[in-house]
Amino acid sequence: MPEVKDSIAEYYHKRTKYDPETIASKGQGLDWSTQPVPFKEYKIGKHFDLKPYLEEEPPVSWDSTWWQRLSRLLLCSYGLTARLTSMMGDDLYLRSAPSAGGLYPAEIYLISRGLLQLPPGLYNYQAKTHSLVHFWDNEVWQGLQDACFWHPVLENTQIALVTTAIFYRSAWRYQDRAYRRIFLDTGHLLGNIELASAMVDYRPHLIGGFLDQAVNQLLYLDAEQEGAIAVIPLADLLDLNQNLPSGMTALPSSIQTEYPRIPEGQLLSYLHQATQIQEVFNLESLATSTNPDEEKSLEDKYNFPFCLKISTTSKPINWQGQSSPNVLFQALETTILRRRSTRAYSGAEITFEELKALLDFTYQPQHYIEQNLDPHPDYFDLNLIETFIAVSGVNGLEEGCYYYAPKAEELRQIRFKNFRQELHFLCLGQDLGRDAAAVLFHTADLKAAVAKYGDRAYRYLHMDAGHLGERLNLAAMRLGLGVSGIGGFFDDQVNEVLGIPADEAVLYVTTLGRAR
Repeated sequence: MPEVKDSIAEYYHKRTKYDPETIASKGQGLDWSTQPVPFKEYKIGKHFDLKPYLEEEPPVSWDSTWWQRLSRLLLCSYGLTARLTSMMGDDLYLRSAPSAGGLYPAEIYLISRGLLQLPPGLYNYQAKTHSLVHFWDNEVWQGLQDACFWHPVLENTQIALVTTAIFYRSAWRYQDRAYRRIFLDTGHLLGNIELASAMVDYRPHLIGGFLDQAVNQLLYLDAEQEGAIAVIPLADLLDLNQNLPSGMTALPSSIQTEYPRIPEGQLLSYLHQATQIQEVFNLESLATSTNPDEEKSLEDKYNFPFCLKISTTSKPINWQGQSSPNVLFQALETTILRRRSTRAYSGAEITFEELKALLDFTYQPQHYIEQNLDPHPDYFDLNLIETFIAVSGVNGLEEGCYYYAPKAEELRQIRFKNFRQELHFLCLGQDLGRDAAAVLFHTADLKAAVAKYGDRAYRYLHMDAGHLGERLNLAAMRLGLGVSGIGGFFDDQVNEVLGIPADEAVLYVTTLGRAR
């Protein structure tokens, strides 16, 4: 029987792995003269300034509350939170969502169906000035519905966000492996959009299955440079007609197994083209052919016999700050805007109670319904994501490697060892891996994911991992812990050292500990 050839997503993943013997050849010096600017500018268009609506006493008008909500949502999703000056004298801007290397490949567009506050057409969020630029003023909503196969949520909503990626912003530094980081960064952004929306009474509905070419053309993108990644209709929860059930988030693309030997530097663009959806779907027939209870009944993947099993049930993190209704979500908003990636850990322990709280907020959103957070936020398919944790310094928990079972809410120990030195090596020699109290790994069976969603699964997996990673980021910050995501690691060696099954593709690494 002939061997089944890898799909293009599997091929890309193998080709972009870091390996100790070959990584030196990938360490080319950066050409600072070609460093991309992380802001998109429009020469023409009407600007809507959102800054006044962040003031304690915003402009008084009949619709000022609506503008306040939109302004807070965009600021907490992707707005600027700090300006630093580099050693070269350049200004460096930080945003509410983390990005690998501070390159911020994502752009946010807003599409209005036509509101009194916001005329119909296309808008780009200008993070540098915290404003919207209205660069196309014709009605385009039906075009969005066509591109999203008449997704039912678009029938009742009035505005939608579209996130895109400008590929070169990340590829300038990370070459072909940048495709992984672009979707992790998008996942961070989706995590912020989810939580920021809850703060201002919107419910984001995630759509990852759409006709790529149609959305790109709708937004007037140069598809060679920039591509649509996710469509997010925003349901206004203050309008009863927009309290809508969740819809289908992920659709499959084709599986490409016939491809040439792709030269270095062209893998990213080739994979992105291969993961696009080009066929038209009937969502109604797909929905009726799917059993919604089927995946809910799935058990956690790894249930090792005779291994130590430890409950992770925890008291929910308090995100509301004080009890006054006037400061609802004060702690959450403050945490989002003050979030920073930790640069160094002290090596000190964290407590098991802290680790349990981190896992609870990240994987058990249903525990936060009393705090008015979404108990069932949209992901693409969390059943495909697995979580392993290497514990080096957690007071109350034995050192070793654990599998986290989210449905059972328990840790299952699979290896008994202190991995500090190995983690230092696995994280490309970064001290973050060595000095962290715990290092969390998101993985997935890539072959099984491709079988379900085609090569587009590669997008979904990394966005879901990034989304989970952002919830970890914010929970750690709220608890006063250090946290930092790592997208660069020795892929195969992670599996070998930690005893993770070989068929698990490592997607993302998050380090946790006490900041130095």
